[in-house]
Amino acid sequence: MAKLATLTQPETRARGRKLDSRPRSASRHATAHPRAASSVPRRGNHRERRPHVGIGTLQVTERAKALVLEALNNNRLSYGPMTRRFEREFAGIHGCRFGVMCNSGTSALQVALQAMKERHGWDDGDEVIVPAVTFVSTVNIVHQNRMRPVLVDVEPDYFALDPTLLEARISPRTRAIIPVHPFGQPADMDPIRAIARRHGLKLIEDSCETMFARYQGRRVGSLGEIGCFSTYMAHLVVTGVGGMATTNDVDYATRLRSLVNMGRDPIYLTIDDDDGKSVAALRKIVDRRFAFTSVGHSFRVTELEAALGLAQLDGWGAMIASRQANARLLSRKLAHLTAHLQLPRVRAGSEHVFMVFPIVLRDAPKDHLVHFLERHGVETRDMLPLTNQPIYHRLFGWREAEYPVAQRINRQGFYVGCHQHLTERELDYVAELITQHFRGGQVRTARGSS
Repeated sequence: MAKLATLTQPETRARGRKLDSRPRSASRHATAHPRAASSVPRRGNHRERRPHVGIGTLQVTERAKALVLEALNNNRLSYGPMTRRFEREFAGIHGCRFGVMCNSGTSALQVALQAMKERHGWDDGDEVIVPAVTFVSTVNIVHQNRMRPVLVDVEPDYFALDPTLLEARISPRTRAIIPVHPFGQPADMDPIRAIARRHGLKLIEDSCETMFARYQGRRVGSLGEIGCFSTYMAHLVVTGVGGMATTNDVDYATRLRSLVNMGRDPIYLTIDDDDGKSVAALRKIVDRRFAFTSVGHSFRVTELEAALGLAQLDGWGAMIASRQANARLLSRKLAHLTAHLQLPRVRAGSEHVFMVFPIVLRDAPKDHLVHFLERHGVETRDMLPLTNQPIYHRLFGWREAEYPVAQRINRQGFYVGCHQHLTERELDYVAELITQHFRGGQVRTARGSS
C-alpha cells in the first residue's frame, strides 16, 4: 500500500482493466457537495491538488450525446419515443412488462402507493410497514398518502428490513410493506413475500439504490407488485433527475402513468394517443382528453433525461462489474481493520451491485473518522438515518432506542464511494486514510493539527 506522502503523485499504475482517466472535476460535478478549488493544500513551496474521492460519478459518453441530439432533432421534449424506449428496456432488464418514468425515485414511490390505495380502496390512517434504516422518502410518501408508517428494525449484517421482526408489527390495519434494497443489495425477499401472502399484504420495492441485482435468480423490481428506482445524481444510472416504476400488472401501469400526468384520464396521456385513430375513437378521445380521474401530480420528465438513461443501459454490466471489483479491493485493503470495522457482506443467493460502500464502526461513534476523511477529500454520507429525525419524533413519537440496530447504524455507520471511475490509487488513498485514523490520526486532527 502506498504511503500517504506519495498518494498525491500522478497515477503510474493500472489494475489490469482500463479505468477512466477523466479530469477529477467530472467526479466532483456528479456529487451533491462539490469541493471548492480553495481546498487545494500547499506542501512546502509547491501547490498541489489533493485527491477527491466522490460518492458518485457521471461520464456523458458520445452515445449519450448522440441520443440527446436525436431527441432535440426530433423537436420533441414531452413524453415520446425516447422515453418509451428507456422504459421498455429498463423494465425488460428487470424482468417486468411495464416501466413508467417520472421525475424521481420519491415520485415513483408516491404514485405506487397512491395507485394501490385507490385500486384497493384503502382508508386514510391504514398502515404501511417500512424499515427503520432508509431515506426519508420512504416514510414521507406514506404520510403524504395519508397513511401511517410503521417501522421494523433492520438486519445487523445487511441493513435491510429484518423478516424475523416483521410479523409482530402487522396489525388489522396493515395494508402494504415497502422493503428497501439498501446500498446496492436486495432485501431478504423470500420470507417477506411469504409473510405478505399470508396476511394479504401488497409489496412495493424501494429499489432506488439498487438496480440490476438479482435475488434468488430474479431481478429487483420484479419481486413485488411494483418496484421503484431512482436515476438521481450519484446513483447507478444517472439522468440528473429521474425515477422509474416497474410492474407486471397492466392496471397498476395505467394508474401509475395517469398519476404521473396529473391524474389524467388514461385515454389521453401523451400527444401520440390520438394518432391514427378512427373517427369514432378520436371523438371519444377529444371528449375525454381533459378529464381527470384522480388527484395526480406533475411528475413528468423530458426526452433528454430518457436519452441519458438509455445510453447508460448499453454498458450496465461492465459498470456493475467494476463497482463490485472496487468493493472487493476496498474490502481487502481494509481487512486488517475488521476488529474496528464492519465491512459489507453479500447475502447468500443475492448480488450486491455496490451503489456505495457502507462501513459501520464496531465500538465507536463515526464522527472523528468521518470528519478526518472529509478534511482529506473523501466524501462520506450517513447510512440514511431515520429514527433520529426531529420531524418524525414530532409526527409519530418514534423513539430511537426502540430500534437498536438502526440506532447503532445511525451513530456508527457511514458510506464512501466505490463507483466505476475510481482508480486503484484513489482506493489506496481511502484505505490508507482509514488506517491512519486507527493509528492515531484522528486524535491529531481532532486537536486541529492536521
